[in-house]
Amino acid sequence: MTARDTDWDGVRLHVVTGKGGTGKTTVAAALALALAHSGRKVLLIETEGRQGIARLFDRPPLPYEERKIAIGPGEADDGRDPGGDVYALAIDPEGALLDYLELFYNMRSAGRALRRLGLVDFATTIAPGLSDVLVTGKATESTRRKQRGDGYVYDSVVLDAPPTGRVGRFLNVSAAVSGLAKVGPIRAHADTVARVIKSPQTAVHFVTTLEEMPVQETLDGIAELRRIAGIQVGGIMINMARPAVLSQQELKAPPEASTLAKALAAAGLHGTDVLAAALCDELAEHARHVELQDRERTELEAAGQPIYLLPMIADGIDLAALHRLAAELRDQGAA
Repeated sequence: MTARDTDWDGVRLHVVTGKGGTGKTTVAAALALALAHSGRKVLLIETEGRQGIARLFDRPPLPYEERKIAIGPGEADDGRDPGGDVYALAIDPEGALLDYLELFYNMRSAGRALRRLGLVDFATTIAPGLSDVLVTGKATESTRRKQRGDGYVYDSVVLDAPPTGRVGRFLNVSAAVSGLAKVGPIRAHADTVARVIKSPQTAVHFVTTLEEMPVQETLDGIAELRRIAGIQVGGIMINMARPAVLSQQELKAPPEASTLAKALAAAGLHGTDVLAAALCDELAEHARHVELQDRERTELEAAGQPIYLLPMIADGIDLAALHRLAAELRDQGAA
């Protein structure tokens, strides 16, 4: 396996969050592919029950079971350094609770009976903090799981976490159980989860677009996590970035409509006055968009975290597009 330095050497649990609509799940999937290089094994976990990962990889709905869904890139094209494996898991609180009962009490059959009686839904509904502990517990268990002999089962785990507005509460599991249990197995389980989340092997990455609301939520989310002692803030992944098609000089001094009309007429076009007016409107809109992007990026840079830029892919996201985004993340040092 080829060694490669990244911005996140030593991080094994990558938590990915972002405002809805920023492409959080897409970026999490691309990060998993980027990490699954040179024979590495990565687990991609979904927590919101939307089956977004299955759709991205064109797979049937994922069960509560770890399944291989893709192959990551190799470091060479000659087949001597093959890509690794990406596995996926769709976590739900019910399945996580059954896992918990089996792991700590050897009571999986009893858990199934509780499910038939509707008590599992009842427990996770009246105690939402318990649900978060169970879901994060499964992610951290996957991160810590050892294989027979030596080494971890997964080289990296990528957690497609809840949106930015909820991620602080989701990750701060110690606070989540403070009203549920001061002592006992639930508290011990939460403390184990917290030790992994609040360790150098975990980083929380933020996905955003260069728009005012997603950028503000990203900055608010970073500030919230910095108030929670021990949680490592990761990178800022700017998704769907649109390149500037004109230089700063061209944007500051665009041609006048009359000049454009003459150039269009010289090119043999008709209705040049109407076309020139439309082009002027497009130029003005593009200039406003570039100015907005530059302003929002400056605000993100002030947060002091590594920034990764992912391009807008107009043709839609398929497996080839995910590999393209994964290559961008690798080239920029995110994986």
